[in-house]
Amino acid sequence: MTAVTADPLGQALAERARLIQLCMYALDRARSTGVVERLAEGLSGIGVYPLRPDGNRFDPALHEAGGTLPTDDPALDGVIAETEVLGFADRDRVLRPPIVTVYQLRKQ
Repeated sequence: MTAVTADPLGQALAERARLIQLCMYALDRARSTGVVERLAEGLSGIGVYPLRPDGNRFDPALHEAGGTLPTDDPALDGVIAETEVLGFADRDRVLRPPIVTVYQLRKQ
């Protein structure tokens, strides 16, 4: 027997959020390419997408810096070299910012 909820929509949204968190956790730990692809397909089917901003300019409002990579190319200074940990967005709302490595101009 299940309890009747006063706010079924609120409960459904809360349960959706918990399932999304669980899927993100599983994606972070999955070692099988097939499992990763299936989880990513399932999430994208409900509007949740991975954030991999490689090649974009670093923005502390959107990304979390995990480290730097020295470069001699001034054009690369402040550009994201690679994503260390995927971020996720639920449509236009960021659920978790990506953790990235950023190119930093080498001091002369």
